[in-house]
Amino acid sequence: MRVAIIGIGGVGGYYGGKLAHRFPPGGDHEIIFYCRGAHMDAIRRNGLNLIAKDGDLVAHPAMATDSADVMGVVDVAFFAVKGYSQPEAARAMRPAIGSSTIVIPLGNGVENDEILRREIGSGRVLNGAVYISTHIGAPGVVEQTGGSRKLFFGSPDGEVDPYRPIAQMLKAAAIDAELSGDIQRDVWSKFIFIDAISAATSLHGVTIGTVLATPALQKQLTDLMCEVQSLGDRLNVGLPAGIIDQAVERAGAFPPDTKTSMQLDVEKGNPTELDTMLGYVVRKGKELGIDTPTHVNVYEALSKKAR
Repeated sequence: MRVAIIGIGGVGGYYGGKLAHRFPPGGDHEIIFYCRGAHMDAIRRNGLNLIAKDGDLVAHPAMATDSADVMGVVDVAFFAVKGYSQPEAARAMRPAIGSSTIVIPLGNGVENDEILRREIGSGRVLNGAVYISTHIGAPGVVEQTGGSRKLFFGSPDGEVDPYRPIAQMLKAAAIDAELSGDIQRDVWSKFIFIDAISAATSLHGVTIGTVLATPALQKQLTDLMCEVQSLGDRLNVGLPAGIIDQAVERAGAFPPDTKTSMQLDVEKGNPTELDTMLGYVVRKGKELGIDTPTHVNVYEALSKKAR
């Protein structure tokens, strides 16, 4: 298969790096990196240096490019860009997406598949989620600092058989991947965690460990989670029983000094996924008549802080 990783930041760098290392140029699968600037230049010169909890490696993709035209049509496209970049990236990738291309988003939001389906207008769009903490350490270098590294993907219609070859490829690259028959449930189970922990750490400028160790902050965290749960229940996404306790446990599995991706973006003055996560909950809550007061307050406060 010809496999494109769109966005070689933290998430794309980890999973793309694992794939390119397992399947170097001339291997069973052709792994293509879509990236830009100094990061792309460094990867072209020296490969991608991945520093990860499950082992360091240097990966050389078959191609590192910033042009979908040069890339050509691919069989599988993993979108690993942040929510605010997804529409633009989707439009840029149109020349590489054919009618049979399988498109898999790995971002933090719950409407990534809808956005890609609308913006690309072709291919078979699935959905996906990952549990990982990563960042670009320097041009050509990606560091993984926390998270289970688990990857979920699947079709919204629950069909699994056509996508087993992708799961086999991921597992062959030592990626902990699960082909899900209920990807909506899995994406929302990740969202209830990442939305709340990103909000709390970003608003207060503290690490995950501090949020969990501070009663007032932990209460705010669970209040945020309860609002997402109410929204998910109204949308019949099938969140499992005990999801809030599970989400808190997932937060506790990260090293205590972990900063969330959104928190790092706020600190650096970069664009953030505020609208992808909290903004979505606020908008959807208003649309469905569900009160989300904690999200409204945090969203307003972060809007002033992050912009």
